Parts: sequence; C-alpha cells; structure tokens
Amino acid sequence: MEAVSRFIFRTRKPEELVREWRQSIRAQERQLERQIRSIETEELKVKRTIKQAAGRKDTASCRMLAKELVRSRRQKTRLHTNKAHLSSINMQLQQQLAMLKMSGTLKQSTEVMRAVNRLVRVPELSAQMQAMSMEMMKAGVISEMMEDTMDMLDDEELEDEADEEVEKVLFEVTNGKLGEAGAMPAEHIATATPAEAAAAVEEGEPELESMQARLEALRS
Repeated sequence: MEAVSRFIFRTRKPEELVREWRQSIRAQERQLERQIRSIETEELKVKRTIKQAAGRKDTASCRMLAKELVRSRRQKTRLHTNKAHLSSINMQLQQQLAMLKMSGTLKQSTEVMRAVNRLVRVPELSAQMQAMSMEMMKAGVISEMMEDTMDMLDDEELEDEADEEVEKVLFEVTNGKLGEAGAMPAEHIATATPAEAAAAVEEGEPELESMQARLEALRS
C-alpha cells in the first residue's frame, strides 16, 4: 500500500499538487475566519455583561470578564497573524504556478518554508500543515523545517501585562466608569455594602462561569 502511495505521488503533476495545496490553504483560512467571528460574537456578549455588572457595582465580575476579553483579543491577534501566514503561502504558490509554465518544475521557497514552519505549531492548523509540509518537502518546495524563534506570549507574560490591559478594557467598555479613570465613583462605593457586593458576585456567578467557559472553548 505504501509503495502504491509513493507511486501515485510521483505521477501527480506539480500543478495538481499546487492547486491542492492552495485549496487546502483557502479552507484553513475559512476555518480561522469562522473562529475569529465566533470570538467576536462572544466578545459582544461579554461587553454587555460587563456593562450590566458595572451597573450593579459588581467590580469583581467586571474585572474577571475584562481579563477574559484581554485574552480573547490576544487570541484574535494570533489568528489574524496565522491567517496572514496562510495568505503569504498562497501567494507564493500562485507564483510557483506561473514559474511552472516556464521551468516545468517547482522551486524551493524560503518564504513558504518559514510560514509553514510557524503554522505547523499552531494547534488549529497543525495536522493539515504537517501533512502539507511533507508533500512540499517531497516536491522540493521546502527543505527540512527550520528552528523558529517566533515570540509567543506565555501565561507569565500575560499576567505581567494583563492588569494594564484590563484597566483599558474596563475604561473602554464602561465609558470611563471603571478602569484608567479610576475605580467605581465614590457615590457608588458608598452605597454598596460588603453584603450587597458579595450578593452581586454570587448572583452573577453562573453567567460569569458560563461566559468564561465559552471563551475558553473558542480559544482552545
């Protein structure tokens, strides 16, 4: 069976391979677009909940949800970056098709190799990109995968920077009631007793946990 597979691979024309790769890349781009839209839809719900929590003087829930919003925005940035890498590969493959008409063979591309190397380590794309990278190596488009020093934010870096970003998100979503401009206005603080604050947190806890779970699922 393996010998048959190798024979089939050798008899496939280079232009067929490139068209298949480009079709796969477009499918992966659509997958990322759907994930981005899902995150954006959930973010709108989180923003509404933050405003409601601010109206209840529930600053604890506001800050927890704002932190989730920070994480989601970072994830969206990563998804947009990955989509840009896919677009880059697609453009390079389009150029390969143009060169095929003159040379009859596929050429090795450092740009494709770098982009594929980044995307192989992206959970959403890893399986597809690993299979594609093997085909590209056999076809001579890329050589062995390179070490990549792409910067990735780990949990510690997120914690170090999260407070400032959370303040900005709170200021933005609550129209300045919370966040950069300071804590909850003094008159609100004065009217919220510890018992009322605790009750507000307890009242919103199921919804808060549900939103956190949905955002976490979208980021995974």
